[in-house]
Amino acid sequence: MRILISGGGTGGHIYPALALIEALKKHDPQTEVLYVGTHKGLENKIVPAAGIAFRTIKIQGFKRSLSLENFKTVYLFLKSVHDAKKIIKDFKPEVVVGTGGYVCGAVVYAAARLKIPTFIHEQNSIAGITNKFLSHFVDKIGICFKQAEKEFPAKKVIFTGNPRAQQVADIVPSGKLRALGLDPTKKTVLIFGGSRGARRINEASVEAFKFFGNKEYQILFVTGSVHYDKIMRQVGAEIPQNVLIKPYLPDMPGILPEITCIVGRAGATSLAEITALGIPSVLIPSPYVTHDHQTHNAQSLVEIGAAKMIAEKDLTGARLAGAIDELFRNDQLRKAMSKKAKEAGVPDAATRIEKQLQQLIAAH
Repeated sequence: MRILISGGGTGGHIYPALALIEALKKHDPQTEVLYVGTHKGLENKIVPAAGIAFRTIKIQGFKRSLSLENFKTVYLFLKSVHDAKKIIKDFKPEVVVGTGGYVCGAVVYAAARLKIPTFIHEQNSIAGITNKFLSHFVDKIGICFKQAEKEFPAKKVIFTGNPRAQQVADIVPSGKLRALGLDPTKKTVLIFGGSRGARRINEASVEAFKFFGNKEYQILFVTGSVHYDKIMRQVGAEIPQNVLIKPYLPDMPGILPEITCIVGRAGATSLAEITALGIPSVLIPSPYVTHDHQTHNAQSLVEIGAAKMIAEKDLTGARLAGAIDELFRNDQLRKAMSKKAKEAGVPDAATRIEKQLQQLIAAH
């Protein structure tokens, strides 16, 4: 298979693409892949570091308010479509996949205009602007949340799940808690606000220290590198013995099988990992994302009993500690949440997408 993939801007668009590429190459080592992104997005570092062929186009997103900058955006979009067509004609892919972000808008649109089979993947419960635009031109649309189905032409929608789930589903405990100096026999809570951390989650976690000290469980608190020094100055020596603070973990998925409960955001990638492994969670959606889609993501797990949710505006140290305590006081509740989370996962997501791509190629 020759496949061109585009997606960028945030890890939520990039990591599902990388997970899909990994699965495709595992199934067929002869698979040839070209990734198209921008030179400014995270993909510019992440994708080449993964050893994947990478090309860039210049494009930017629309401003949500009236702005003269949008005239430049239109110009760049038209130019980027022209540039994308050149890349596509040169690489000659059998199928083109978009995983979100404005860069894939130009690339997938260009592919559709060239009559090449196209597939887009929507990770969130609320569709992004780019995918809504592309939905009118592409052949198939993969979704991860049933709620997203109503956002697209029904005949094109396929429930696939997030390829990131398949990437982590088979990870087994490997002694990472012990390597960090934690007790691997104790129940462990991971508090993690994302790769850069989340200020309010960090603040509430520090507020909760006074409630954590006498607990039988232990806390792994990952602050994000930009917040770490400030938090360490703030807490000084007042860190409970059962709390370990880290700025970041280089292999976050690798530690998840040893985690009993997660406190964190409700991004699509995080939820794919949580459900793939069946980890109970206390979700604190970011209120700063487009269309508040993290709240909708989290609600999908809350409704089936797989997670608890606290709105950031309601988050306090006492409420956070109380939500965690409730899980550890009630083994049956925690086990039921784990079961529901596992049932919500789609561990074969990459395989489902590969099947769709093969069908598109065969039908072309």
